[in-house]
Amino acid sequence: MLAGKHVTLIIGGGIAAYKSLDLIRKLRRAGAHVTPVLTRAGAEFVTPLSVAALAGEQVYQDLFDLKDETEMGHIQLSRAADLLVVAPATADMMAKMAGGHADDLATTLLLATDKPVLIAPAMNLRMWDHAATRRNLAQLRADGVGVVGPDSGDMACGEFGPGRMAEPDAILDAIAAGFASGPLAGKRVLVTSGPTHEPIDPVRYIANRSSGAQGTAIATALRDLGADVVFVTGPASVAHPTGVHVVAVETARDMLQAVHDALPVDAAVMAAAVADWRVENAFTQKIKKTTQATPELMFSENPDILKTVSSHELRPKLVIGFAAETENVVANATTKRARKGCDWIVANDVSPATGIMGGAENSVHLVTAHGVEDWPRMPKTDVARQLADRIAKALT
Repeated sequence: MLAGKHVTLIIGGGIAAYKSLDLIRKLRRAGAHVTPVLTRAGAEFVTPLSVAALAGEQVYQDLFDLKDETEMGHIQLSRAADLLVVAPATADMMAKMAGGHADDLATTLLLATDKPVLIAPAMNLRMWDHAATRRNLAQLRADGVGVVGPDSGDMACGEFGPGRMAEPDAILDAIAAGFASGPLAGKRVLVTSGPTHEPIDPVRYIANRSSGAQGTAIATALRDLGADVVFVTGPASVAHPTGVHVVAVETARDMLQAVHDALPVDAAVMAAAVADWRVENAFTQKIKKTTQATPELMFSENPDILKTVSSHELRPKLVIGFAAETENVVANATTKRARKGCDWIVANDVSPATGIMGGAENSVHLVTAHGVEDWPRMPKTDVARQLADRIAKALT
């Protein structure tokens, strides 16, 4: 899969560094040559001997090692690889990268390189959610740095939430996707998918029947054409695609923030079935069924994510919306395209009789400024590949 590829792996200082040992093993099994760089903090979690044994190569640690500077200077080391991977990328490492610092071997390599960089963030959930980290992440993405993860789950500190470093298999998929050749290589595409859940109380919510299958298929097809895909998904029933940057959200407002954080991108495919309304007076405790009157729910309109992206100062070159209709499909989609300000609308009939929402097939109409294309019913994977091909032609 990665035969002949040269990866420089920078191991940062965090408990997730132990996963990097498995990543080295998987990279070498896939045919890659791995040059390990171990930070001073990283060496507190994994030993140079362990890293060297798995990589089968010398571990680089010190910027001022004169022998290394004679045989393999930091400039040469920074450019000898096809890709630089930082795993784990701590909050401190991300801050240094965003600010252009170069105070050790790892950060000097990252500043001196002319090759692509991929980071796998790992930190406490409070650090991940901190405004400074969010700013640094946005800057790194704007600088063209690829990001995989983080995942949500149990932390070594005992807390639960986002901040766990992506698993080695996911990082390997992202590395392989970065080397993929295709018409979308070097392009960054945002895909939203799945439903949103709008809470009524802690155990109930408003949602819809979207499975997320079409959005997942689109993200996969774009990845296969070489795109760097940011996949923002609500609570879908299908598995997340691999080899893409997954951002899991719950509500429409969560999705809007995740979409904002993902910009800038070359194209946005807004396939999510976002709830139009949310409960303004959502209950903080479970509503009990009693002899009292039925509780009254007050609704507020959710943000219009598609319209926001279409009018954003960082508007992508191509913005694609989706229209799930039960009547007057093409007419309603044509009106929606003009109202939202997007370039294309992918419209379909989701009436229960069609079996499309939640099913394996789709039948869509592509509405553009030039007219309407009626696509035959086909598997959602085929719809995705056909749409990805059209996106590639529009961006190249």
